[in-house]
Amino acid sequence: MAETARSFADLARLRPAAAEPVELERKEPKLDALGRAYATGRRKSAVARVWLKPGTGRFLVNGREMSAYFARPTLQMIINQAFDVLDRRAQYDIFCTVKGGGLSGQAGAVRHGISRALVNFDPTLRPILKSNGFLTRDDRVVERKKYGKRKARRSFQFSKR
Repeated sequence: MAETARSFADLARLRPAAAEPVELERKEPKLDALGRAYATGRRKSAVARVWLKPGTGRFLVNGREMSAYFARPTLQMIINQAFDVLDRRAQYDIFCTVKGGGLSGQAGAVRHGISRALVNFDPTLRPILKSNGFLTRDDRVVERKKYGKRKARRSFQFSKR
């Protein structure tokens, strides 16, 4: 049967001898054969596949320029938030494909994918992106409509008479 420890000195004696100091693993970048980092981003029902490589700031979404695909300035601001936090706006070329959802969900999916691709490209950026909430998938989706209701929660107007 195992020994029972009755004091802290007994606990110290039971502890195995200290092994060699453990070295923390330095995370390596995850790059493909072409030197690109890949990541998938999701938001609502949209899915974005993002490839990121060092470059001049070229940004293609489904084969079109980002400013042509996401014409609204608010959507462009959402997409570029990760670069603004890192001060690396025009240092990467980005190619992404987006499917599903509307433009707002697609912009959120691209932002999520870019953030994850940046971490795959340079793992030292993870704490900054994590603290700003760019690596967390926003899991809010549209609530379904229920029977007997006008919308998801809105009821029909009540009439007393």
